[in-house]
Amino acid sequence: MDLSIILQQLVNGLTLGSVYGLIAIGYTMVYGIIGMINFAHGDVYMVSAYLTAIIIAILAFFGIESFPIILLATLAFTIVINGVYGWTIERVAYRPLRGSTRLAPLISAIGMSLVLQNYVQISQGARNQGVPVLLEGSIRINMGDGFVQMSYIQMLIVIAALLGMGLLTWLIHRTSLGRKCRATQQDRKMASILGIDTDKVISTVFVIGASMAALAGVLVTMNYGTFDFYVGFITGIKAFTAAVLGGIGSLPGAMLGGIILGLSESLFSGMINTDYKDVFAFSLLVLIMIFKPSGLLGKPEVEKV
Repeated sequence: MDLSIILQQLVNGLTLGSVYGLIAIGYTMVYGIIGMINFAHGDVYMVSAYLTAIIIAILAFFGIESFPIILLATLAFTIVINGVYGWTIERVAYRPLRGSTRLAPLISAIGMSLVLQNYVQISQGARNQGVPVLLEGSIRINMGDGFVQMSYIQMLIVIAALLGMGLLTWLIHRTSLGRKCRATQQDRKMASILGIDTDKVISTVFVIGASMAALAGVLVTMNYGTFDFYVGFITGIKAFTAAVLGGIGSLPGAMLGGIILGLSESLFSGMINTDYKDVFAFSLLVLIMIFKPSGLLGKPEVEKV
């Protein structure tokens, strides 16, 4: 196979993996704090795609065409609204069930996922939606008979993913909020006794995770252009897989798992068959779980006595 094709698939896989990593961060942060999976997280990402289209349409109505202004305004709008969604999910689907069995919040989160899907389907319609291309151009490298290119929006996605992971890593390890998060993760009751408002910390983590989903939703929507009310379920499952692959609870692991998953899907699609790329990706997950159940960067859980 031509080298240019392989390199192009690597570029595409890096972009796709960065998206998975951004969304996986939300899964891994929530799991790290309360030990549960927020299965409505993928649909929060889906909502951000619709919010992106709405704000772009509003800015176009007022004649604003500058891409930096559109990008910043769209990010600010979607991050704020998605943060409200994340806060609401925690208050409605998780906090009332915090003292119940572990299965109850899981079922509640799945129910919230279905509510968001149907809410968007009814309010926005079931047909595919789309946004126009806002940032054109790419960097192209000629290689013999072929070439490798990376669009500016793809570069923006990769840079945003790395910056997002770096910012959250700094937040968790270097700030007062991060110390509260780590204390809540280790022992919620003791953290509460020491004066930490654990409910507020958990809500904040849900808001941060939803903000990362908003960042991914804006950039992916601007890159691919089309979406529907069901896109959150498919992408959410892939991002959850990435979080498990990298080690659920580890921020660098979430990004690493996303990139590995994106690269494996892209390479398999380009070199073998697109129809079975999901089979290959999940087979890779199974193999890694067999030999390293905690994930690539995850730490084995020690049962508390």
